[in-house]
Amino acid sequence: MRSTYLLCFALALAACNRVEHLGRPPQLTDLQDTAEFEAMVNPPLDIPVDSGRPEASASLWAGEQSSLVHDRRASVRGDILTVVIEIDDRAEISNSSGRSRKTSEDLSIPQFGGIPQRLARKLPEGASFDDLAEADASSTYKGSGNISRRDKLTLRVAATVVSTLPNGTLQIEGTQEVRVNYELRELTVSGFVRPADIGRNNEIAYDRIAGARIAYGGRGHISDVQQPRYGQQITDILLPY
Repeated sequence: MRSTYLLCFALALAACNRVEHLGRPPQLTDLQDTAEFEAMVNPPLDIPVDSGRPEASASLWAGEQSSLVHDRRASVRGDILTVVIEIDDRAEISNSSGRSRKTSEDLSIPQFGGIPQRLARKLPEGASFDDLAEADASSTYKGSGNISRRDKLTLRVAATVVSTLPNGTLQIEGTQEVRVNYELRELTVSGFVRPADIGRNNEIAYDRIAGARIAYGGRGHISDVQQPRYGQQITDILLPY
């Protein structure tokens, strides 16, 4: 009985997400609850290098962000860069196999020291050792398979450097939410980037992100209708047919 109550309670909690936007559009995620916001408000400690000379403050070659020759590409925690996602993958796999086998076995004892002739007199009419046994067997197998898939996704999203690894690699994370009427589309990208792979326009392609995690989905009324009910999902797991 207790397991039944726990199951009902779990189903009620799972349904809370749908009840939250009952009759209203889904709420956007608060920006202050994201890792990007934390990286921007808590930048790394920057200790400026001062040569002690008064002309250093007027030099064009200063390393600050406002410098005329400063590299505008993302390099430290809190910097922003653009991730270009252009996925156009196609996979086609086709295979076939066939097997055929046929066997035939005949067994007869026409001569065996005269014994078959002596025993043939006691056999029923029409029976003979000349055709004692005959067996035929055949089997045929044929199989074929075909897989065809194509994924295409073209997006651009701004990501934030959330940390710098000891080897200089940048860990980035970016999120984007677009709400149209009662449907919210979500795009999330994260991974590790080498600073040298970032282009001069502060952009990086998705195929240069190590450990890339790209998710594109949504939540709202349309997504709720497209998903099977919780009871159906449970029966699909439990039923063996």
